[in-house]
Amino acid sequence: MRTRPIRFQVVTLVVPPLIALIALWALAAGLTGVDGLRLLQINAITNAIANPSEQVIIELQHERLLTVAGSPLDVQRAETDKAVATFRGLAGDIDVDEDLRPHLTAVFDQLDDLPAIRTEADQGATRLRVIEAYNRIVDVTFRMYDTMILVPDTPIYRQARAVTSLGQAKELLARQRALIVGGFDPPARAAFTDAAATRRFQYGKALSELDAELAAPYAPTQAQANFLALEDKVAKGEAPPDAQVVVDLYWTEVERNQVASVERLIARVIPAAIGVLLRIGLTGGLGLIAIVMTVIISLRFTRRLTRELTQLRTAALNLAHVRLPRAVDQLQQGQELEEPGEVPAMPDAILEIEHVAKALNSVQSTAIEAAAGQVRLRKGVGLVFLNLARRSQSLLHKQLTQLDTMERREENPEALEDLFRLDHLTTRMRRHAENLIILSDAVPGRGWRKPVPMLDVVRGALAEVEDYGRVNVLPMPAVSLTGAAVADVTHLIAELLENATIFSPPYTKVYVRAEPGRGGVIVEVEDRGLGMNAGEFAAMNERLAGPMEFNLADSDRLGLFVVGRLAHRNKIAVTLRPSPYGGTTAIVVIPESMIERPATVEA
Repeated sequence: MRTRPIRFQVVTLVVPPLIALIALWALAAGLTGVDGLRLLQINAITNAIANPSEQVIIELQHERLLTVAGSPLDVQRAETDKAVATFRGLAGDIDVDEDLRPHLTAVFDQLDDLPAIRTEADQGATRLRVIEAYNRIVDVTFRMYDTMILVPDTPIYRQARAVTSLGQAKELLARQRALIVGGFDPPARAAFTDAAATRRFQYGKALSELDAELAAPYAPTQAQANFLALEDKVAKGEAPPDAQVVVDLYWTEVERNQVASVERLIARVIPAAIGVLLRIGLTGGLGLIAIVMTVIISLRFTRRLTRELTQLRTAALNLAHVRLPRAVDQLQQGQELEEPGEVPAMPDAILEIEHVAKALNSVQSTAIEAAAGQVRLRKGVGLVFLNLARRSQSLLHKQLTQLDTMERREENPEALEDLFRLDHLTTRMRRHAENLIILSDAVPGRGWRKPVPMLDVVRGALAEVEDYGRVNVLPMPAVSLTGAAVADVTHLIAELLENATIFSPPYTKVYVRAEPGRGGVIVEVEDRGLGMNAGEFAAMNERLAGPMEFNLADSDRLGLFVVGRLAHRNKIAVTLRPSPYGGTTAIVVIPESMIERPATVEA
């Protein structure tokens, strides 16, 4: 296939389905309009909200009755919880309009109070209080039903509202059933009478709006007459002994009538729904051909584009995260560079994708060349440091030897003091020269063959610090360092002491202490300076935790780089943390392998 620009491919991919979809939905809107959408919404709402919530009401009615009757509730409460869970699961997955959503949320909020209602009932709440608590849940559910009647046919809409009103009247009858349990005390009698008045109004209003077919199941019966007579007696203050039987008989009849009315209403809705669905099917069938053709064309180009982009992404990620870092690491470690390979060429790919693959190969070559140049530069700088440091170290060693000879011969106290100052200055210069050797990954020439006491190691470090007079050395443990570790540990402590004296006010003291700890000896260097913030401490400790790579642009941290190199080389743990006095405490953990017990001192 001839290589084409990606814009052509995208246009080819997008335009046909876009045109087909616009034509399809324009035709659908012209034929069915809002009726089809409302019908689909009715179907979804009925299955996800209306039917499950109706089952919740039924279970709540049973639970309410059993609660006030004092009957066992475990089985019924489990059935109620099951119905509520089903309702929440189905209703939570459906997208409802802005008119219905607040009512649905209100129902959920009321259902959240169900555990509290049960607890209150179990703790002996009054019968009327329990009934009213359950009533609140049912009331808010019926308010939701008023916004769910979306039948596009106006006559059917009116009949549906009337059937809903009959459902509310049935709920009022259920409340009357619960109120007569346990007798007619004054509050229960008043609530029963109020419910009777409301039920009669709802019942009469709904029946007046129903046509003959839907109103037929509600023809007057003896059970209804007995119940109406019962309501009249209760309103007069009487307490008929057969009240429960009368209400139960009428309840059975009302349930049967409600089911019959709903079935007849549904039988009317189905033909109207079929007509709308036929129009939708016709429209969808005409558009289906266009959609199928569009999908076939789109899939062909989409698969190719996806395959090529996936191959390019995989190759680029492999280059960025595997091959290129491995090549850079090999260069930095002085190993022989393995050929990292290239992003494979895709001659039949989209033009821009092929260009990106070539660009990635160019980026790889440039990055490797830059890394190699940096490595060469670092090695060259390191060799310069090492050469200069070795020369300086040799001269300083000769100078220290000469000063030692002069100190031995000199008897004039003032001249001897000047020689000591010069000796101290030369010792510090030697430490700075050794810094360059350490940063060059070389080992200074100084060394001890025999163990040296910890106190002498700290004193040796102190002798290499400029402002040594501010340093207080606290009592040291009676342990010694192995000869091989003396030079590095002395240098490490000297750098920490120098850093502490530089970054703390000149009138403050710096304290050095050491004590045996888990795994070795712990040395602490504490100053009373300004310290650092938490982010700075974290950054410094992260550097000290690993092999620190010297950064030429960060020469202010030269001592920190030296400490990190020495710590990593000798497996010494160095940690910085805030001091209780506001400064910084450096904690050095010298491993047990460098410790000699008991301490031995060689003359």
